[in-house]
Amino acid sequence: MSADSLQGRLLVAVPGMYDPNFDRTVVLLLEHTEDGALGLVLNRPSETGVGEALPGWEPVAATPPVVFVGGPVAPTGALALGTVTSGDAEGWTPVLGPVGLLDLTRAPAEAGSEVARARLFAGHAGWTAGQLEGEIAAGGWFVVDAEPDDALFSDPEQLWPAVLARQRGRLAWFANCPADPRDN
Repeated sequence: MSADSLQGRLLVAVPGMYDPNFDRTVVLLLEHTEDGALGLVLNRPSETGVGEALPGWEPVAATPPVVFVGGPVAPTGALALGTVTSGDAEGWTPVLGPVGLLDLTRAPAEAGSEVARARLFAGHAGWTAGQLEGEIAAGGWFVVDAEPDDALFSDPEQLWPAVLARQRGRLAWFANCPADPRDN
């Protein structure tokens, strides 16, 4: 990871980003290199229960226990974030403190250590080389520090304002921005 990497940080969509894939989203960047970036939208729950998509993972599913839409890229692919009871668990790769990527080819109990909580994502967000940097420079994203609890936040509709509200200065003001500026 280079010094300029945003890996492990959050992208918070600015108010007025009307792309339906990213309007009012919070994206955790899992990878950011000179070749591009990959992240997961943390606040787009679907209607699909975890057990429907991945039987056996229901007992460790974080609240709400549904599959989240991780982004528009590879929507039939799946990734999972989770916490484990031991940081050296097989099939767990750290991303943000106690939160890491889980190997979905293993059952939760096969991870070498128990999986404590997990969230399943269908698809992911991706950017080609320079694309994300261009979107940030154009004012499309706020880049802020992530907290481990963001990845498994239990009230996804409140994650966007919660992340903004904890920021310092004027950035915190955006937490109260209505979805439609005409409602202001």
